[in-house]
Amino acid sequence: MAHVLPSSPALAGPSPRIHPATSLQPRRSSTMQTRCIHQSIYTGQPSISPTGFSRSDWQTSCAILSSKAILGSFPMIPTSSNGNVPANDNNSSLPSLELVPVPNLPRPLSLTNFDLSSSPTHGSQLRVAYQGAPGAYSEGAASTAYPDCQPVPCDQFDVAFKAVELWIADRAVLPVENSLGGSIHRNYDLLLRHRLHIVGEVQKSVHHCLLTLPGVRKDNLTRVISHPQALAQCEHTITSLGLNVVRESFDDTAAAAEYVAANGLRDTAVIASARAAELYGLQVLEDGIQDDPRNVTRFLVLAREPAIPRLNRPFKTSIVFGHDKDGTSSLFKVLSAFAFRDIKLSKIESRPHRFSPIRLVDDANVGTAKHFEYMFYLDFQASMADVRAQNALTEIQEYTSFLRVLGSYPMDMTPWNTSSDSGPPNPSADQ
Repeated sequence: MAHVLPSSPALAGPSPRIHPATSLQPRRSSTMQTRCIHQSIYTGQPSISPTGFSRSDWQTSCAILSSKAILGSFPMIPTSSNGNVPANDNNSSLPSLELVPVPNLPRPLSLTNFDLSSSPTHGSQLRVAYQGAPGAYSEGAASTAYPDCQPVPCDQFDVAFKAVELWIADRAVLPVENSLGGSIHRNYDLLLRHRLHIVGEVQKSVHHCLLTLPGVRKDNLTRVISHPQALAQCEHTITSLGLNVVRESFDDTAAAAEYVAANGLRDTAVIASARAAELYGLQVLEDGIQDDPRNVTRFLVLAREPAIPRLNRPFKTSIVFGHDKDGTSSLFKVLSAFAFRDIKLSKIESRPHRFSPIRLVDDANVGTAKHFEYMFYLDFQASMADVRAQNALTEIQEYTSFLRVLGSYPMDMTPWNTSSDSGPPNPSADQ
């Protein structure tokens, strides 16, 4: 019989409903355990829910302990005030689970637990927000941009934005694209919704490891859990290792490692960084399991104030623009403004307009044919201190009804390191 873990008051959203047929018993939980109640399960099968049972309910029930986790064998296991399973001195009927002790790491910020009293004061250590639990790849990117910073974990991308806006953090380091998985569209949308400025970028190689509790062997495993992108980036390697396992998704890689360590799951492996293994007392069963070693994620550094554009080093400028009448026809004119001035473009991304997603085509098919209105995000390799860039934006204003400079910032010129998940300090972010 499996156990339902009650949701934490710090997590946003209503309490999950459990289908009567599952007959799950509640028990007390730790912070690490409550995180898993919001995860989704991935089995590789079509998303078909049982009759009368919504997909969200099915995910909530199954993602907690969907495989033969050892905790599911017992009707109730007492926990201490901090959520850990106590010693078996007075519970001789229960076998020792040999849980790995999880250190007292910072709890990720959520929308409901902002503590304004913890805002940094002048002269204090720089605080850098990132999405995920301690040990996430984003934490590594934050430490690369600011080696002496105090990382501030956040449970969602928009929480990291708000942490900077509310002065709880000084910077935010968030991913925008991966060399294998492509763009992180959520953060592109949030750039437009918030008034933060891009002040730097970090290119971080992603080095995946297969982590388990100490002493676990491959033939003990029945499932692998991690972020959906990490699962996809290691799919072929997992298969080549001969692992017949179910894949399940978590919000981030480090949260999955935290969950396995806190619950003593000896049938479950995690795809995460070597740093996560160190933090949560896990062993590296397989090192470097990504299907493609050239796996790099680009992160943006965000701040309340813009960086000062300069000409003494390579700079990059990010803009977003759109037109409420010409639509995509203005894109060619915008690109021509850069081509005429020999300004290189490094990235272009289109996103549906948030406030006007569909427009009727005014022709013989009025009322039936529709298309999207788009906003275009564009990165070009020039500083706003460059006269060519200033003239290009002046011309672009004639072809657009909306134009916003998201930031002009130093380019990350650090060579990609595909041998590990660590690298030299990155000088591109403002110091």
